[in-house]
Amino acid sequence: MGTAVIVGAGEGLSASLARKLSARGHNLLLAARNTDKLGALQQETNATLVTCDASDPGDMQTLFAKADELGGPLDIAIYNPSARVRGGITELEPAAVKSAILTTAYGAFLMAQQAAQRMIPAGQGAILLTGASAGVKGYPNSSTFAMGKFALRGLAQSLARELHPQGIHIGHFVIDGGIRNTNRPERIDAADNPDSMLDPEAIADSYLHFLDQPRSSWAWEIELRPWVEKF
Repeated sequence: MGTAVIVGAGEGLSASLARKLSARGHNLLLAARNTDKLGALQQETNATLVTCDASDPGDMQTLFAKADELGGPLDIAIYNPSARVRGGITELEPAAVKSAILTTAYGAFLMAQQAAQRMIPAGQGAILLTGASAGVKGYPNSSTFAMGKFALRGLAQSLARELHPQGIHIGHFVIDGGIRNTNRPERIDAADNPDSMLDPEAIADSYLHFLDQPRSSWAWEIELRPWVEKF
């Protein structure tokens, strides 16, 4: 196993992915704006931590230069960051909208570019982008998030058509529903509908199943939602 990079590392899905990839034997690099919160996960996974603003080209270059130092090929690059600015179209602050879109979509481009530069010569690797239902349907008072996630999905689709023939597996994951964590309780009807929120461990298992797909039948996108979530 080579190196796996997770951009936007934190609790929940990122932590579940980190543990599973570490167990597979990957050299693990975790990037976040604030790495202070990642101490316990670093010890558990023997990961390297890098402070990174995903929307900054210089930070992204530094991140992947650090990945090069870990030895072995770059196998996997995962992009999780996103930002929301809620409100009606007449109320939104343009600067805040711009910053959110840079985080949600432009940062993914920066990561994909750095990863592709390393994976194309090797003819293998995987670039995985964490999307949301907002990337396939826009919601009221959520135009900023929709713009970012629609752009992310378009990036993934374009990359799949460009890079699949070069041996690079591209994945876009539509996370349609709330992800369970200690700060977010299950829905009020959870007693009648258990598992009403996405379990981060189960999501991470789907990512690994995706990585294990034979190249004769690669997907570029899958949707994940709780069994009670409406389409």
